Amino acid sequence: MAGQGGVLLVLLAVLTLPGMGAVKVKYTWIQACFSQQAERLQQEDGEFLFEFNEDEIFHVDLQAAEAIWRLPEFTKFTYFEAQGALQEIAVIRRNLEVSKINANYSQGTIAAPEVAVFSMNPVELGEPNMLICHVDKFWPSVLSISWLRNGQEVTLGVMESVFYLRDDNRFRKFSYLPFVPTLGDDYHCRVEHWGLSNHTLRHWDPQMPLSISESTETLVCALGLAVGIVGIVVGTILIIKAMKTNSSLGQRGVL
Repeated sequence: MAGQGGVLLVLLAVLTLPGMGAVKVKYTWIQACFSQQAERLQQEDGEFLFEFNEDEIFHVDLQAAEAIWRLPEFTKFTYFEAQGALQEIAVIRRNLEVSKINANYSQGTIAAPEVAVFSMNPVELGEPNMLICHVDKFWPSVLSISWLRNGQEVTLGVMESVFYLRDDNRFRKFSYLPFVPTLGDDYHCRVEHWGLSNHTLRHWDPQMPLSISESTETLVCALGLAVGIVGIVVGTILIIKAMKTNSSLGQRGVL
C-alpha cells in the first residue's frame, strides 16, 4: 500500500499446480487481478489477466468489457465471459477502500525498473525488424515507455503489453517498435517511473554485421571458384606425373 501521491494496490493471484506435495513444478496457471488508485495522477485503474507458465493467455479490456486473447487461435477452443472480470474488479475496489483505512495509507516500497533493449531478429540493413524494450522488476504499475529515433519521439506502430506480475509481486512490461535498420539511425527507449529521480534512456546497440556489397560477394565467389579449378588442374597434373614416373620405373625393372 502506498500513501498520499502513491499507488494503493490490491492484488489477487491464484496458482494451480498438478498434484499435491510435488517437489518440482511443471505447470503454473495464474489469475492476476488488481485495482489501483494513483492519487497524484488522480487515476483509477486495474487489470485482469490469465497466464500459463508466465505466458499471457488473455487479458480483459476493462473499458471495452472484452477479452483480448494473446493468440486469436485460442478462441477456437475456449472463451471467457468478460463480465466476470468486471465483477471481480468491483469487489477488489471495494476491498481497496477498506485496505486504505486499515493500512492507514502506509507508504509502500517503490522499486525502480531495470530496462533492456534488443531486436527480435538478427539485424540486417534494410530488412524489417522489431525493437523490444523490456522493463522489469518495478513497483508500482504506473509506468511510461516511449521510443526515440535520432532524438525524436516515434509513435507510429508502437505496441505495449499489459503489466505482467512477477513472483516477487513486482511487475514487468514490454514495448515494441517496428523499424527498418538504416545506417546512422540512433534508437533509445525512454522509461519514466516513480522509482526514478528522472527518466532513464536505454540506448539500442545494433551490433550489425559488416555489410557486404553484391559486387564484393560476386568477387569472393569468383575467387573461390578459381581456386577450386586451379586445385583440380594441379591435382590432375600431379596424378599424371606420378603415373608416368611409376610407368617409367616399371619399364626399367623389366629391362
